[in-house]
Amino acid sequence: MRPGEALPGAGRHAGSESWAGTEARTSVQGRSGADGWASADGRADAQGRADAQGPTSQRRPTSQRRQRLAGASAESRSDGEGTTRPLTPPTELRGHLDARLSGAARAWLHQALDEAAANPGTHGPISVWELRIAEAGRRCGPEHADSARVLILHAARADTDALTRVYFQGTAAERRAVLHALPHLVPDREALPLVEDALRTNDTRLLAAAVGPYAARHLDPHQWRHAVLKCLFTGVPVDTVADLEHRAHRDTELARMLGDYAAERTAAGRPVPEDLYRVLTLTDPTATPPAPAAQHGGTRGTDGKES
Repeated sequence: MRPGEALPGAGRHAGSESWAGTEARTSVQGRSGADGWASADGRADAQGRADAQGPTSQRRPTSQRRQRLAGASAESRSDGEGTTRPLTPPTELRGHLDARLSGAARAWLHQALDEAAANPGTHGPISVWELRIAEAGRRCGPEHADSARVLILHAARADTDALTRVYFQGTAAERRAVLHALPHLVPDREALPLVEDALRTNDTRLLAAAVGPYAARHLDPHQWRHAVLKCLFTGVPVDTVADLEHRAHRDTELARMLGDYAAERTAAGRPVPEDLYRVLTLTDPTATPPAPAAQHGGTRGTDGKES
């Protein structure tokens, strides 16, 4: 399928109408949302939205926690830049950081990991490793902050409750690190509400983190298809969608949704994203199946087809 050729699924479909309906309302704020998360106002707005969503997101920081995190959180305000994406296993990730951090940053990271390992879980109003997560941006630099935070979460053996607390009480950068850590720490679907929350935002960095290996394994077909469409709508490269080739293969429902979305864009006089044609090609039932998931660095979850 090439740009300009007729697309399948010219008829409107309920699965794609919702994306076209929201596009006009959010076209101005879609990309600006990603830049606002690093500011104090952006964090307050993010917390406000999280508090309005679901029972899990109603957990708010206590006043004592706010006071104790105030200093450390200030250190991570500038760490809203794109950072190293920690998709490698923690043991390899630590070696990667050790080879790239300065002596002082490496010593700080080792101490933070030792503290997290010695004091896992929650002790008192706030754990020492949560403070280290908040200051990782200043200590390790924005380009390595995500990776450092993933290592700290892993060393602390953070469970779903701890990850949920850090996610909803943290900055966008800290939320991103939690999403990256999910494949290493949560073996089942318990943490899916965090992925679902991130997929509701227009923060492109959070979206890119949300469609990682954990989402590939545990999102059901309907949710996964809409996550792919959300990436196309917001401009997140489909290369960030983990296991895309496997889950999109022979998915005729996804092909129809892509066709409807492309038809709506064309009818509105808007260009069709190039990535859409790439994903549409992957849905072709006559295409050569992708290699087994084991060759792509992980176990594959639910197929893209409806059962």
